[in-house]
Amino acid sequence: MTGLLAKERIIAAPGYNRWRVPIASILIHLCIGSVYAWSIYNPHLTRINGVVTSAGDDWSLSEVVWVFTVAIVFLGLAAAFAGKWLEQVGPRMVGVVSACCWGGGYLIGAAGIMTHQLWLLYLGYGVIGGCGLGLGYVSPVSTLIRWFPDRRGMAAGMAIMGFGGGAMIGTPMKEYFIRLFYRAPEYLGTQSQVELVTEAGRRFSEVGGVLQEVVIVGSSEARDMTLPGPEGVYVVGSGATGVAEAFILIGLIYLTVMLIAAFSYRLPPQGWQPDGWQKPNEDTRRKLITTANVDIDQALRTPQFYQLWIVLCLNVTAGIGVLGVARTMITEIFGTTLPQTVDTAFAATYVVMISAFNMVGRFIWASASDYLGRRNTYWIFFLLGIALYLSIPFTAQQVSASPSIIWLVYFYAATMIIFTMYGGGFATIPAYLADIFGTRYVGGIHGRLLTAWSTAGLLGPLAITSLRQNSVTRAINDLVTTIDPQRFEEHFGAPLSQLDALVAQNSVTIARLMEIVPPGISDPTSGLYNSTMILMAVLLAGALISNALMKPVDSRHHIREEPA
Repeated sequence: MTGLLAKERIIAAPGYNRWRVPIASILIHLCIGSVYAWSIYNPHLTRINGVVTSAGDDWSLSEVVWVFTVAIVFLGLAAAFAGKWLEQVGPRMVGVVSACCWGGGYLIGAAGIMTHQLWLLYLGYGVIGGCGLGLGYVSPVSTLIRWFPDRRGMAAGMAIMGFGGGAMIGTPMKEYFIRLFYRAPEYLGTQSQVELVTEAGRRFSEVGGVLQEVVIVGSSEARDMTLPGPEGVYVVGSGATGVAEAFILIGLIYLTVMLIAAFSYRLPPQGWQPDGWQKPNEDTRRKLITTANVDIDQALRTPQFYQLWIVLCLNVTAGIGVLGVARTMITEIFGTTLPQTVDTAFAATYVVMISAFNMVGRFIWASASDYLGRRNTYWIFFLLGIALYLSIPFTAQQVSASPSIIWLVYFYAATMIIFTMYGGGFATIPAYLADIFGTRYVGGIHGRLLTAWSTAGLLGPLAITSLRQNSVTRAINDLVTTIDPQRFEEHFGAPLSQLDALVAQNSVTIARLMEIVPPGISDPTSGLYNSTMILMAVLLAGALISNALMKPVDSRHHIREEPA
């Protein structure tokens, strides 16, 4: 088997059409890029027991978001290791291992969901699947840059374009399988029809002579159900979200497609170059394009590597936290103010569109960088990104005060532009590295640089979940001060003094408090992400400074080429 996977077995024959090579790359990246559709899983994973809404023992949003974080962290770590390994064994070997890790990680994650063991979900999807992501991500980059030295930006864009589009295909597939295997829990009737008991913050009702935990679905929560159902009381543990079964099927599909793609990789012969193409002359150094090469280990001794590391880390941090909660975010900002427009289907479509613009941005921006220059391209990313991130809190404030479709349209357009630049940042960085360090070891250097992605995968979700939770806590405490204590106790079956326990068991939420607040009190949900957006703008300002300081690598770091 090793011989079949060996680097020597995939050298292209003379006359091989280089345009066949991107197909394998795009297929693999379409599979692993579905990680960007993780937010589709969030609402289902937070109600494995309650199904229609979260029950007391269900995982919280912050817990399941961190699965995505772990996957991104191990993506970067695996890429850092795989970069040098890739240069030794070739892309076919790396692609096959990636397929086994990504597909197998899904299957282990499914076992964790079925047994309600969060650590198995972290191990499968997060650790093992994350390693598959990193291996799959780096496998085509250096290969395509070697095939397209005349269009480095375009090559990098093609290499990882599929990663941005993975969610575009993955989202409807995931939604379809989840709905296919979904089973609604037992319905007991409306809240007024069912006798309820509250103990330790949880709600219970007698079912068949046995006291069983139940969840209560209000009008706003009914809109978020996987399949339409009535408001009222449902028995915990009597239904199924369908997400475990979806994991199994999706894992097998990705495993199969990635194996086929990995066996399609080809490498150019030693010394190959496109017909009529000449290497850049020395005059191009003023454009930060080198004619020399820098070794992988030597690159780590240059300030340019760490400047690009900061650029990538801060740019990704600004986008990845939003990506991890995209479905939840648009529902919370607009679902309460424009409920007829922003429903579950709209939110799912939003995730698909993020993927589409992420993918398009990777190809368009990376290709444009061949003409604009890499540094100038990043100038655009950061200046425009700062302006757009700072505008979103204003949008949330306006839609809360005066609900209008205009604010939704603006938010949609602003975030789509942001995600074209987010994807463009990923696609342009390999060409930026090739310009600075040469093409010979760009795959390995790129792998090392992706540790910035790992760091961003940790910082982004940490920032957005902690800031959001602080906003939720503050909003609940503010709403409670407006509610009559007797009215509160009648609605929740427990006095106000038990608020913390009720919140901890998901019995009290912003949505349920809004059912009993006095008239004229605004729903604070639309403003839960304001502080997050301000932070993202600050991060882009830091990336802008690092990019502005970029200079060519000192010649002492170059490999001394032997005369022919």
